[in-house]
Amino acid sequence: MKDQQCETYWARIYIAGDINEIRRSVRQFTWDIGLCVTVTATDYIYTGGEEAGAIVELINYPRFTETADAIKLTAYNLGMRLMHDCCQRSFSVMTPEETIRYTRGEEVEARRTK
Repeated sequence: MKDQQCETYWARIYIAGDINEIRRSVRQFTWDIGLCVTVTATDYIYTGGEEAGAIVELINYPRFTETADAIKLTAYNLGMRLMHDCCQRSFSVMTPEETIRYTRGEEVEARRTK
């Protein structure tokens, strides 16, 4: 047996929404591009409320290595899909270096003013 190694890198998507809808959307995304991720149900508890959601994680897998930039881009694309499919206004992508919150606030705000 040959051991395989690669540089450790991961990206996690944090998004609220119905776990079944999140899983459905992730399943379709992974089918479309050939990808494996983990989906973990979670609860977001904050001042004044709480929401159910998920943490979706992508890793650099030794059998199919990717660059850190490619993993981040895939996480962003999957997050955008989830945000739209699950009718959310935002999601975050966390990597070992940074956390970025993406929103469609301008898109939603533009519809309100029409």
